[in-house]
Amino acid sequence: MTLFLQEQDDGPERFSGDWWVDILLDRPAQLIGLVVAALIVRYLIHKVIKRVVARTVESKPPDQVLGSTTAARVVFGSAGAYSERRSLRVQTLGSLTKSTVTFVIGVIVIVMALDILGYPIGPLLASAGIAGVALGFGAQNLVQDFLAGIAMLLEDQYGVGDYIDMGEGAGMVEAVSLRVTRLRAIDGTVWYVRNGSVSRVGNSSQDWARAVVDVDVAYHSDTASVRRLLEEISHNLAHEELWSELVLEEPEVWGVETLGNDSIVIRVVIKTQPMEQWKVARELRERIKRRFDHEGIEIPFPQRTLWIKQENEASAAVPAGPAVSPDPDPAVAGPGADLDRESTADTPEEQRRKVKRPPEPELEDDSEGTGDVEGDA
Repeated sequence: MTLFLQEQDDGPERFSGDWWVDILLDRPAQLIGLVVAALIVRYLIHKVIKRVVARTVESKPPDQVLGSTTAARVVFGSAGAYSERRSLRVQTLGSLTKSTVTFVIGVIVIVMALDILGYPIGPLLASAGIAGVALGFGAQNLVQDFLAGIAMLLEDQYGVGDYIDMGEGAGMVEAVSLRVTRLRAIDGTVWYVRNGSVSRVGNSSQDWARAVVDVDVAYHSDTASVRRLLEEISHNLAHEELWSELVLEEPEVWGVETLGNDSIVIRVVIKTQPMEQWKVARELRERIKRRFDHEGIEIPFPQRTLWIKQENEASAAVPAGPAVSPDPDPAVAGPGADLDRESTADTPEEQRRKVKRPPEPELEDDSEGTGDVEGDA
């Protein structure tokens, strides 16, 4: 009976004027002020991040700062303060930082709003800690993916537009997130690779690349003459106006790489701009083919020796090899042969289309003499 009277006495005080003011004015005003303050803080931080990113992206490229691309490459390098790759990395990190700031501010606002409404925060934080531990055990792969994604962005292992090999898949990077990386293979296949499952990454387009072309010649060819001819062909390619911007250094002929079963392999290498090694290698192979045809240098094909056994004859088996056509003689072929060969050269318009063509990686082939490409950081 006493408790009932006490509750009856507390009733009017609970719904007094001060209580209504606290419920309808004080707490809503605090919540509105908290939300407005959070939005202002978020806006200011995002503005600072956006300004830093814009300042990096809109900075003048090094060739405008120093007056020439060669001087800029020597002073700044491809990973310098004004490089395009640095701008892309800053944009990615800026977007990630904005998302992180929004998440942290949102969590702080929710906790402070619960405190304003009178809910105890201590048990809530303790429950959140227990839930975090449970989540860590139950979603280890998810946590691993996010941590690997953060490390990948901070270390600038790769970015959108790079051609990479992640073991699980290889192709052009189309999108990068903290959990997965999306690749587009050369045949159009889209690969979704979890960042936490990647143990190695091969980047073929970071800083610079190298076109490696292996040229097969017959065993009766003079390797010194072939080497000088390859030096001439690669030198002319590197110093042409359309191709000189793609080549970073003077081409090199490393010499005899392999003594194969059917041919001698001579290696030619050209250091190029990132993502341009395949284009340069294709053009170099085409010019080598045309020049070898003009000079009468044989590009051999696989040959096998065939032994024919005659049962009715006591004589030893006589090896019969494939018929090989004699090397073409320009004097016998006549003066018109050179004109026909020269007419197959590309026109200036075809050369411009080749240079402007987007990067197209080469299909992997284990056969010899196909000409591999390398990309180095």
